Amino acid sequence: MRILLLGGTSEARTLAARLRPGIEVISSLAGRVPDPALPVGEVRIGGFGGADGLRKWLLDRPVDAVVDATHPYAATMTATATAVCAELGVPHLVLARPAWPPGDATVVRDDAEAAKTIAAQGHQRVFLTTGRSGAAAFKDVDAWFLIRAVTPPDAADLPSRHQVVLSRGPYRYDDELALLREHRIDALVTKNSGGTMTRPKLDAAAELGVAVVMVDRPPLPAGVRTVASVDAAVDWVTDTTR
Repeated sequence: MRILLLGGTSEARTLAARLRPGIEVISSLAGRVPDPALPVGEVRIGGFGGADGLRKWLLDRPVDAVVDATHPYAATMTATATAVCAELGVPHLVLARPAWPPGDATVVRDDAEAAKTIAAQGHQRVFLTTGRSGAAAFKDVDAWFLIRAVTPPDAADLPSRHQVVLSRGPYRYDDELALLREHRIDALVTKNSGGTMTRPKLDAAAELGVAVVMVDRPPLPAGVRTVASVDAAVDWVTDTTR
């Protein structure tokens, strides 16, 4: 039995390890992050080239199922996999990491609305953690930004006043607390990524009374089958590939 696992997340790596050796797992990573943490088993890196590319790949290398354990904001990949699997009749599952409760955060639709919210609320020292592509929306906002990303944002996308920190999680609460204090942060901008790896920044912000602007998740495709845990994904794959 063989599955295609669309991954790059910690859940995808855990799932790949849990399914072996009984099931052959081919993990696919987008390739946007340098030196990614690799799962066990066969790995392919790079995009498929849209729906046509994924369709050809699945026809050339038939699998018993596709599990999408990509980041909650990888909306294009999820939509493409959902459509192509439905077309080809390939069983398909989305492992959707549970979202964080927003609490007192201001929830917005996208980066552009987040930037407008920061400007309207008058924040002056902002911790921006929406990734390298998220910085462009804040280019014209009159504030100072601490921008944390795994890979450097394009220089043309950066606000005039900023500092870039390149790192990847997991992060510790004490370190996040110290970071917010050191840079006198008065607002945090984050995606609702869920999980434990980056949760400490929210806990630190709550402790210091830092305002939170949270970019909501894109909706999942209508009718897609989802589970919220690796255990449930293992059960689904086991049942599907019997």
